[in-house]
Amino acid sequence: MRTARFVATRFAGMLLVLLVVAFVTFVVFYVLPADPARMACGRPCSPESLTMAREFMGYNSPWYQQFVDFLGGIFGGRTFGTGVSAIHCTAPCFGYDFQNNVDVLSEIGSRIGVSFSVALGAAVIWIVLGVGLGVLSALRRGSAVDRITMAAAMAGVSMPAYLAGMIGITIFAFALDVVPKNGYVPLTEDPAQWAWHLVLPWLVLAFLHAAIYARLTRGQMLETLGEDYIRTARAKGLTERKVVGRHALRNVLLPVVTVFGVDLGSLLAGTVITERIFGMAGVGRLLVDAISSLNLPVLLGVTLFSALLVTFLNFLVDLCYGALDPRARLV
Repeated sequence: MRTARFVATRFAGMLLVLLVVAFVTFVVFYVLPADPARMACGRPCSPESLTMAREFMGYNSPWYQQFVDFLGGIFGGRTFGTGVSAIHCTAPCFGYDFQNNVDVLSEIGSRIGVSFSVALGAAVIWIVLGVGLGVLSALRRGSAVDRITMAAAMAGVSMPAYLAGMIGITIFAFALDVVPKNGYVPLTEDPAQWAWHLVLPWLVLAFLHAAIYARLTRGQMLETLGEDYIRTARAKGLTERKVVGRHALRNVLLPVVTVFGVDLGSLLAGTVITERIFGMAGVGRLLVDAISSLNLPVLLGVTLFSALLVTFLNFLVDLCYGALDPRARLV
């Protein structure tokens, strides 16, 4: 009963956050000077044509009515215009790209595989390396391993993503010519080439994020190893592996899981710089293209879709918290 209440509370909180994010995002995009109807109307565009375009796209209504229509489209679909020229956007409808004549969710769906491939592969590498090196560094505090690990972590934390990407391409793609320079091959087309084209983006992102996780894990592990219950476990004669693995690591993982949920959600929503550097057409690239063309429906749809991913990942993090620490279910 307590677990069900915990899940229901966190789920309700997630829905509330999404509603607030949707409202704020919609208002921000509404007050921008760019006019989606004028962009879709093209040049030249007479005042009569502009009025017809706004009416067709639904921009002639008050902003609050537009927001209600937008939410209604997510849950029940939406129809733009009337008669034979009407365009129906099936639920969940995150808007319609009138510049390219396609619904926004279809555009996201055609590119989400790229962003997911980059983010998930890198996440597996960085969580294993970051946590593993952080624990090793804490257990060998002051040793050469600790100093080298923390020096590498400091370099990773300090280095911008674009610089790490350019260094990786220069060394491994141009100088050594051991990995592809850019491009993306779908997993269903050729699994081996899919992985081969993603090796360098994975390693670049993993290096940047593993540095953060190594520092975080090391600090948490050092603090945990000084707790009374750890000394008690050692006094009972437990092996160091059991002390670290069964008692210390479980508490260390709590803050790591929190950061991991936020990072993974952000990357799943599109690795803008990485996709740009390595020539991949993911959600991040879609967002950049929408900004350059002032395509507000796409901007709004991608922003809300990204918020949905991040919020859902945080919801899963809360569930993991409850599994790792039952005391979290009482909050």
